[in-house]
Amino acid sequence: MQARVILSISIVGLGLIIAAVPQNTTHPYKLTVSQLLEEAKGRQQFFSPDELADKLINKDPSVQLIDVRDQDDFEKFSLPGAINIPLTDLLNDKWKDILDQDVKMNIFYSNGSIEANEAWMITRQLGYNNLFVLEGGLNYWVETIMNPQKPASTAPNEELARYDFRQAAGSALGGGGAIQLAAPADQGRGAKPALIKKPGKKKASGGC
Repeated sequence: MQARVILSISIVGLGLIIAAVPQNTTHPYKLTVSQLLEEAKGRQQFFSPDELADKLINKDPSVQLIDVRDQDDFEKFSLPGAINIPLTDLLNDKWKDILDQDVKMNIFYSNGSIEANEAWMITRQLGYNNLFVLEGGLNYWVETIMNPQKPASTAPNEELARYDFRQAAGSALGGGGAIQLAAPADQGRGAKPALIKKPGKKKASGGC
């Protein structure tokens, strides 16, 4: 439900987001607002935390994580191997070879889904492919992978198996209770809750 609310906010603000994007005469925009809306409604851009955890554990070389938060947030905590390209720097030519390629899956993420979804919208408007968004962002990642809630013993086998996977994935990726949420997922632009370390615990592994 939360993911649907976030997506709805993103779609409503799509026109404003695109209008705010600086003029780019070097690489003209190729998709219209209507085309972007159709893609956004299909939700094909979202990458679930479980899918990403599986690929990270298996060291899938096709995955390229792109953290669109500012540098300060990135240095406090980031996902393994992530590249920091702040949203405000997305149109800088130095990132074009990373963003415009057909070899790897670029997966944008932020604390929630909104800023990462904006990054997806902008780069798709440029006609770039292989672009995705981590569903729910780091907040949802921490909730589901790093600190999964154990279901009742009477829960369906599928739910129990999902918990076992998440628990193992969280441990393998540096979880085990090391990270907690400082605030709920972002509810609008500019809302950037921080990920904080619990006192006395080992910090989760992150990007450089």
